[in-house]
Amino acid sequence: MAEDQSTRDRVRALVRDVLKNAVPADELEHVSGASETPRARVVPMVSESPAAAEPAFARDESSKTVITEDDVRGLEDGARLRVAEGARLTPLAADIVRERRIELVRRTPRRGSRAEKIVAVGADHGGYPMKEELKKLLIELGHRVHDFGTNSTDAVDYPDFAHAVARSVSEGGADLGIIIDGAGVGSCMTANKVPGVRAAACYSVKVAKNSREHNDANVLTLGSGTITSAEMREIVSAWLSTEITEERHKKRVAKIEAVERQYRS
Repeated sequence: MAEDQSTRDRVRALVRDVLKNAVPADELEHVSGASETPRARVVPMVSESPAAAEPAFARDESSKTVITEDDVRGLEDGARLRVAEGARLTPLAADIVRERRIELVRRTPRRGSRAEKIVAVGADHGGYPMKEELKKLLIELGHRVHDFGTNSTDAVDYPDFAHAVARSVSEGGADLGIIIDGAGVGSCMTANKVPGVRAAACYSVKVAKNSREHNDANVLTLGSGTITSAEMREIVSAWLSTEITEERHKKRVAKIEAVERQYRS
């Protein structure tokens, strides 16, 4: 037990050290020796045409708040790396970016309940009817929808559709994702296996808001057998209109990402 506690203490200390020394992407040019590094440019979060949705980025790490040396290692000189708006770089990552003159392109998220977002949606056979209602709601709210199926009530396997939605969010094809199955639990488990995804199974407006404000959830899972259509509309509307803003919450999300990196192969 003492050894386990010692290991946990070392991990906590390591995370604190990483966050303390991380360099904001926008401040790289002000770091000693970084004058030759290209300034990070702001680009639209998504493109209007499908053909333009695949920009010439060598790598997309925009789902992360902290960029480590593992995220930039292997990039060629002058490569373009997409990062989140408020992303921070560890000292070693910043060194690699400077030395290889890597261009950082910031992904600027849309903000507020009225800002248009691309929302990836998916469901199994049990969630299909509610998914169709969800799509209408999203359009009413002014968002764009990418439907990954299923397209009927014929029996299917929920992990297939949860994976498709989560991968779209992870790779930047969608801003957010919403998945519906019978209980919302299995899809949540599946989505959270995808790097960069923070999925939350929500059954109330309060939990939905908390998952965004405190945990920066980028995928919402719902159970068609546990909520009504009216509750679905309230939960989704609250989830989409809530943003993470406080630094104390952002630091805790960064710790979630640090845990994920420990187990990355």
